[in-house]
Amino acid sequence: MEKTKWIDIKGNHDSFNIPHLDSVQNYYRKYSSWHKDGSFHYIHTTSFGNYSFICVDATLNPGPKRPFNFFGILNTNHMEELSLMATESLHSNHTIWFGHFPTSTIISPAPGIRTLMSSATAYLCGHLHTLGGLMPALHSQHRGGTLELELGDWKDNRKYRILAFDHDLLSFADLNFEEWPVVLITNPKSFLYSSSAHEPLVKILHSTHIRILAFSPSVITSVKVYIDRVHLGNAYQVSGPLYVLRWSPQNYSQGFHHIDVSVQDTSGRTSTQSHVFALDENLSLRFSFWPSVILLTDHYVLARVLFGLIVLIQIALLIIFRYLQKPALKEKPGLLTLTSYSLHVFSKINTFYYSILVLNLYTILGPWFIGELIDGHVGACFSFGVFVGGSFLHGGLTFVVGILQMLFFNLPLMAYLCWCLLQRCHGHSFCSHLHRVGRLTAVLVHLAMALLLAWQVYSCYFLQRTYGTLAFFLSPMRMWLVVLTSALIYKTWTLKSSELRSYIVEMKNCQSS
Repeated sequence: MEKTKWIDIKGNHDSFNIPHLDSVQNYYRKYSSWHKDGSFHYIHTTSFGNYSFICVDATLNPGPKRPFNFFGILNTNHMEELSLMATESLHSNHTIWFGHFPTSTIISPAPGIRTLMSSATAYLCGHLHTLGGLMPALHSQHRGGTLELELGDWKDNRKYRILAFDHDLLSFADLNFEEWPVVLITNPKSFLYSSSAHEPLVKILHSTHIRILAFSPSVITSVKVYIDRVHLGNAYQVSGPLYVLRWSPQNYSQGFHHIDVSVQDTSGRTSTQSHVFALDENLSLRFSFWPSVILLTDHYVLARVLFGLIVLIQIALLIIFRYLQKPALKEKPGLLTLTSYSLHVFSKINTFYYSILVLNLYTILGPWFIGELIDGHVGACFSFGVFVGGSFLHGGLTFVVGILQMLFFNLPLMAYLCWCLLQRCHGHSFCSHLHRVGRLTAVLVHLAMALLLAWQVYSCYFLQRTYGTLAFFLSPMRMWLVVLTSALIYKTWTLKSSELRSYIVEMKNCQSS
């Protein structure tokens, strides 16, 4: 602490099950070195200028139990506070924003968090880390040139990052702990991570030396530099970790070039750092597709739209087939005709029509469950957000849960009931259809529905374990839906023939023809 400036910030794991900032469960307040809740602006002063570091604290207050604080939230007051910090930072050489959540998982009012940080050189974040190893480098760049740089976690993967400003050109390296030597090439910097809007890139063209930072617990014996696989020589130590080698940047003014630096220490360990550089700002390189999609898409907006569309599609199907004329069945009707026919039968029987219609409307409007979203604090979870501790937290992951609910239960339930009613219209009972329809087909259909129902039952168990017994009983979208599903399935196979007579006659006429 005497030698190093420590700045630590909260993440969503620090705000799980936290009723308020003054709670004894808020371990961040006790164990952090910074001891400050909320966003803040730190200015690092040097003899050659100031460098601003703006923290974005988007953690939830209060903080519900998992999984409903996966998304960060910034309200209007937070945005005004950050806007003021952004204005103050304009006097600095560079501004670095940092926070736990990537911008794609932060819910913020207009103009949006990306617009506020548009004057920043980079935004540093974590949270998604490497997506379980699927994305080792989650890096991308906003339209205004601001870099967004995720970093793998320290807890399991021991990842850390070194950043350096060299003549106001930002360079960084993502590294594994205790892998030595550590190498960071600061000039020429990587072209992919360059931004003409924030950095004086022309300084590379007028530079006299290649500059490298190299660290190791052992004495470094050699720093070899290669450009386009040609050995330029060995860099020499200036002071501390800084090594330099004279070069002529005019020799590389056209096109892309590849620089490699190989460092060896007295312990025999060798490390190589490399990247592509270019001195022509008119060239372009693009970040990988999937990291850009993950970091630059507003996932809560996408989830909200998809959830609304899926619900509206199912409601529209119910209403359309409710009032459309029944199709005339031809000999050997195809899958599409039978599907349409079963939807007609389903939609015109009040029990099924109103049950599924109300279910879908309730999925959008009603509380999914009521329980202890925070220990000792009862709240209610809706599709559009969570009410708890006297606060409303906008929906983020709730929409994702809603999409899963629609795709893996509500829609399959309607399809299953339609299939069962179609068997009834053929004159089958529960036992007879197993033989006449085809034992394997019928078994697979019932097995699929049984697995989905088992998943729904397990979600009731998860609800009880996470949010208490109250949530188990007051859960219309969980336990109550299990009861409703069982009742509807029972109804399909015990439906009186008089209620299906018109459809049965029509079906038999089709079969006899």
